[in-house]
Amino acid sequence: MSVSGAASTTADVIVVGAGPGGSATAAYLGMAGLDVLLLEKTHFPREKVCGDGLTPRAVRELITLGIPTPEDEGWIRNKGLRIIGAGMRLQLDWPENSAFPPYGLVRTRQDFDEILAQHAVKNGARLIEGCNVTGPITDAAGRIVGVTAKAVDERGRATGQAHEFRAPLVIAADGNSSRLSLAMGREKRDDRPMGVAVRTYYTSPRTNDDYLESWLELWAKDPSGKDVLLPGYGWIFGVGDGTSNVGLGILNTSKAFGNVDYKDVMRRWVETMPGDWTMNDETMTQPIRGAALPMGFNRQPHYADGLLLVGDSGGMVNPFNGEGIAYAMESGRVAAEIVAQAFARTSDAGRERVLQSYNARMKQELGGYYTLGRHFAALIGKPEVMRLATKYGLPRTTLMKFLLKIMANLAEPAGKGAGDRIINTLSRLTPDA
Repeated sequence: MSVSGAASTTADVIVVGAGPGGSATAAYLGMAGLDVLLLEKTHFPREKVCGDGLTPRAVRELITLGIPTPEDEGWIRNKGLRIIGAGMRLQLDWPENSAFPPYGLVRTRQDFDEILAQHAVKNGARLIEGCNVTGPITDAAGRIVGVTAKAVDERGRATGQAHEFRAPLVIAADGNSSRLSLAMGREKRDDRPMGVAVRTYYTSPRTNDDYLESWLELWAKDPSGKDVLLPGYGWIFGVGDGTSNVGLGILNTSKAFGNVDYKDVMRRWVETMPGDWTMNDETMTQPIRGAALPMGFNRQPHYADGLLLVGDSGGMVNPFNGEGIAYAMESGRVAAEIVAQAFARTSDAGRERVLQSYNARMKQELGGYYTLGRHFAALIGKPEVMRLATKYGLPRTTLMKFLLKIMANLAEPAGKGAGDRIINTLSRLTPDA
């Protein structure tokens, strides 16, 4: 649907952004019988910087949402995580428990986001592509009651006059920059971790790897041929289409953050890889692109004045591992549940009371865990700590299985194992903020 072709410019809920968080929210709201406008500034299919890897936590959200993931339709399953560092390689399977499936997936964001957006449409959402939201519409009390927008073409160029869309509730799912949140006075918090990730694709025989691969150390050669440790942490994910997604991330807890050329770091690291992996400038299928990773609830409150935040707009990336898709979809599910309950209330005061509960619910679900993640991010930003952890941690398989469970947030809520109990107790007792 085009901006000018919209049959109605009013709805129960407006969702700005058709990434995983926005589309999941819109799909659930459509299932609940609400009239939803899903506004996306680009046109599908569209590229998005991401590792393309989905942990079992993200797979659980796909299952709950009702998205089928058969392998013959391009969903690549993986068994676990392979960790490389300190001259060692450790292969860990995803844990088996009742809360999460025992496998992960890989799917490029070019496909993934469109699949989710079309699922939202199938469940009743009205998707408008090429709709660049330019700002909020507020009432006399400062409450958002709609948005202004302009139609844009595939290159992002404005093609027509401004339009207005109105709803009593607006959901910002417009990513890290979240211009809508900023316009409503919700700035980012500086006391939260922030990451930067860069990635590209290479034609490679490693395309069918059934483990996600994480590199804890990135080595390169200096002009004299000496080994040099580069900043950041890397990954190689087989995409199954003849290519591998290769990328790296750096946290702002590192002194190198903002002080190095991330694309150059990537090239120098890739140059050291074995020749039979065929990862080089000639086999690169796309330019190296980067994106910010907003972590640990770096924008709050998650609901106020008629505007609710999901996913990256609310800083919901996991500080432990940089995973965002699972939490975007998870926050969308929680948000839709609360919004549906709010719309069932018969008074404005009752509706507002329910919507306000979203703030406490998200802190209850993830607040303590994200606080632990912030402390972890601060520690691994110190190279000497990371070197020691890699050297003495990787040889201890039992310890690494525990760390995999905590970093991917895969503890079973009612688990009876010692690891599950420790993780759940730490998350519960750690103050959220």
